[in-house]
This record gives sequence, structure tokens and C-alpha cells, in this order.
Amino acid sequence: MAAALLREGRPTGALLWGLLLLLPLVSAQEGVLHAVLNDDPRFTRDYCIYYNRNWTSLPSTLNNITYTTLDILTPKLLCSQSEVIYDITDKAVVVMRGNCTFLEKAEIAQRLGAKILLIASETELTIPYGNKSQSLTIPVALIRNEDIIDLKQTLWNFGENVNVTLYSPPVPIFDFSMVILFAIAVFCVTLGGYWSGMAELEKLKALSASGTHDSSNDEENVTLTPLTVVLFVVICCVTLVLMYFFYKWLVYFVIAIFCVASAMSLYNCLSALIRKIPYGRCKFPCFNKFLEVRLLFLAAFCIAFAVVWAVFRNENQWAWILQDILGIAFCVNFIKTLKMPNFKSCVILLGLLLVYDVFFVFITPYLTESGESIMVEVAAGPFESSEKNDGNLVEASSERSASHEKLPVVMKVPRLAFSTAALCFLPFSLLGFGDIVVPGLLIAYCHRFDVQTSSSSVYFIFCTIAYAAGMLITFVSLILMKKGQPALLYLVPCTLITSALVAWYRKEMKKFWEGSSYQVMDPMDFAANEGTSTRANEQRVGQ
Repeated sequence: MAAALLREGRPTGALLWGLLLLLPLVSAQEGVLHAVLNDDPRFTRDYCIYYNRNWTSLPSTLNNITYTTLDILTPKLLCSQSEVIYDITDKAVVVMRGNCTFLEKAEIAQRLGAKILLIASETELTIPYGNKSQSLTIPVALIRNEDIIDLKQTLWNFGENVNVTLYSPPVPIFDFSMVILFAIAVFCVTLGGYWSGMAELEKLKALSASGTHDSSNDEENVTLTPLTVVLFVVICCVTLVLMYFFYKWLVYFVIAIFCVASAMSLYNCLSALIRKIPYGRCKFPCFNKFLEVRLLFLAAFCIAFAVVWAVFRNENQWAWILQDILGIAFCVNFIKTLKMPNFKSCVILLGLLLVYDVFFVFITPYLTESGESIMVEVAAGPFESSEKNDGNLVEASSERSASHEKLPVVMKVPRLAFSTAALCFLPFSLLGFGDIVVPGLLIAYCHRFDVQTSSSSVYFIFCTIAYAAGMLITFVSLILMKKGQPALLYLVPCTLITSALVAWYRKEMKKFWEGSSYQVMDPMDFAANEGTSTRANEQRVGQ
């Protein structure tokens, strides 16, 4: 959700952005091409490849492995048998990407007797997808064309017998990047929920001081009613399907929205801190208003920060740091700004999004040609290695085109223990914004309810702990199942059940469910409660 839309109180803009927060973790399928010159272990080279685990099962080590003689056919495309004028039987052949699908190239290579097909790509490496026939048995993998050029220069030109093999080193069961993602997620929901509660406290104190009941001027927040929640989920479904069919155009629109929303969010977060500093409050007149110079410089900094990320977003070595900083600011500001009016709305929102997440991750693979879920394909880019054209799968041209863009709605941390990281440009562990902000809205409601009822943050603390536990369960499931998980499947039950149990134990379920005290509590009653609480604390201190 763009922060500008939030500040203007436009729930429609919030709904349009909501889908993009619900994308799951998607794991790449990387391996290694190991090349040896004349069977001499002193002359070897390793290169990154991408392959489809559903098509090919590669060994995990080089022990007792079979090598195949390499034959480089580039710049041939191998879209017809007539392109090959000599025998390639029992060889590993390299052809260029383009003009026909990966599977068509593989079927031709297999008919000609090849043992391995390597497809050289001048664009970003992606996982090959398609409906593989049972008759296709040879391994198929993508490799960078620049790596083939390097192989020619370092090995091919120094001997005729270059042998190659493919293998996929095992990914460690645990990677420290999960700890970093866990810390980021818990930090965002904790800070966003705490900030939301403190903003509610300040508002109630202001209403108490003025003696009025009117809080309708709260323009910096958007409140989701049950009807709006249902509309939110419907729009999520429609937008996800549109992203699935028109990804290559809409992705740039999403990137532009993310730049605006994250810059505004970063400004809101940092300005809240700067305003606490009692120095540098120099102002100047502008259109009948007075603007602080320091806030003007802050706005310029936040815009520049987002622009730098947009320009260098595909620099995998360091751009992920900028994206995570912008993402943290976005999630914290989102949780603080979007208000759930009661627990009933929270149950409807989280319940429907849980069904939405499970359906688009686990059910839609049975409905798509590629066998991948719509959610995963949108998160990774539809069909990764191909484009849609009139409903048919057509591989992208071998001509260099726009780089394969990813939706910037995830936290990214490099896999620190992955053995092929240096070859494959640092594969990332990913966590979608939705796995942070959706439960974060419930945590924020819990803290606001604590403020309204002077509950000493009991709801906020227990719900935050439940979120942390749910995130741990998500990571354990990810490790055990070795595939991307819809985190809401674990986070929603943990947070909803815990919150309900706390309300039931405290005999406040009706009040917590309907949010009546939150909505209509008299400011004077709030002031009286605050005074009673203060006197009670003073008596305890005196004792």
C-alpha cells in the first residue's frame, strides 16, 4: 500500500496494493557444470547452471560420476535437426537459447543421441519450465553464455577432449539467513504494533485534554471494516490473476509503486524520530505554511534512497540491503497506519487470507500448464523461462531484452552457507511482506486494545510471542519439506488462537471481539482510568 494513499485516507489504494504482500518464498534450483581438460584434475572449471528438479535428478557429489565429452554448437539454436551436420552421439552439447522452447531443443538433442543438453543464455538464468514428456530422459540445464565463452578460452582452445558432468551440491539443512529473516520479521511486527499503540495513546490523551469525543480527523490512518476486508481479499484474487497473465508489463508498475510507498514510509519512520530531537527546527514559509528545513532534507534523502535502489535493483551483491531497509520501513509504517477496528475484522481478514494463500499455493498447481502454483509463478515471474502468447508457452527470444524483473515485495537475505553461492550470484532466502504485515495488523490491534483497557500490554506481548513461534514453525516446515511455504498457514492459527485464549482467560472476549471499548470509550473515562492506574502504581511503589 502506498503510504501517500494511506495518509490521504484512501482505502481503495490500500486494497490494490494488498495482493503484493502475500507472495511466498520461492527457491531456485541451482547446480554446477564441472569441466575437465584431458582428464587432468589440474585443469578444471566450475560454472553455475539452473535446472528443473522435476525434469532431472542430479548427483550431489563428484564421487563415482560419469563424464561426457563436450561439444559446443553455439551460435546454433537447435530448433531443427538440420542445424547439426555431424555426429553428436553420447556428447554434451551446448546450443543458444531462443526461437523454440527448451523442451523442443531437448527432444531434438535426444533424437540425435546427445547425453546432456546445455542451453546458453544471454539473459538472466531461470528455471526451465514446461510439460516434459516421459520419453525425454536427458538432463537439460541453462548456463550463461559468458561462461561458455570463458570455458572456450580457458579449456576448449587448449585441447580437444573437454569432459563435463553436472551435479548439485546439497543445500545445508539450516542456513543463518533464516535467523536474519526471523529477526527482521519479529522486529517489524513488534515495532509497528508498539508504534500503533503509542499513537493511540497520544490520540486518547489529546481527546481527554480537549474533552471531545470526535476522533474523525484521524486522517493518517485507514480502518478496515468487515465489508472492506472481504473486498480486500476479492481484489487480491483478481489482481493476482492479472499479474499471472500480464506480469511482464505490470511488474514495472509495481516497482514504481514500491518506490513511492517505501520512500514515504521511510520518511514517516525517520521523521517520527527526528521530531523527538529538540534541535535544528529552523523553518521557512512556503504556500502559507512553515516547513522545517531538516524535514525537507530528510524527504530528499528518502527519495534519493528509493531512486538508488530502483536504478541498481538488479545488483545482487548489495542492492538487497537497500530493498530490506525500504521493506522494513514499509512494513512498520503499514502496520502502524492500517487499523483493524475489532477482533472480528481480524478473524475475517486473517481467515480469508489464509484460505487465499493455501488455495493459490497448493490448489492452483493442478490448474496451470507448468504444474507450478500461480502464487509461486507470480513471485518468481510467470513461467520463469518463458512468456505467454495467446495462451501458448513460447520461449523468450535469444535477443537480449529487459532483464527478468522480480516483484520487490520480499525481504531478501543471501544464503550464507550455500556452496554454489559464488557461482550462482548469491541465491537468496526470501520472506514476503504479507507474512509480516498481515499478522502485524492483529498485533497492532492487540496493543491498541491494551491501551484502551489499561491491560499492561498483555495482549500485545502474548500475540508477539505467538507470531515468533509461528515463524519458527514456518522455518522448520520449510527445512523439513524443502519447498516454499505459505507462512500464513502457520502464523494465522498461532496469533488468532493465542489472542482469543488471552481474551477468554481475562473474561474480555465480548469486548475484544466487538471492539466496543476501542470505538466509543469516553475520553473522560480514559483519563479516569489513567489516573486510577497511576495512583495504584504510586501505592505499590510506596509499599
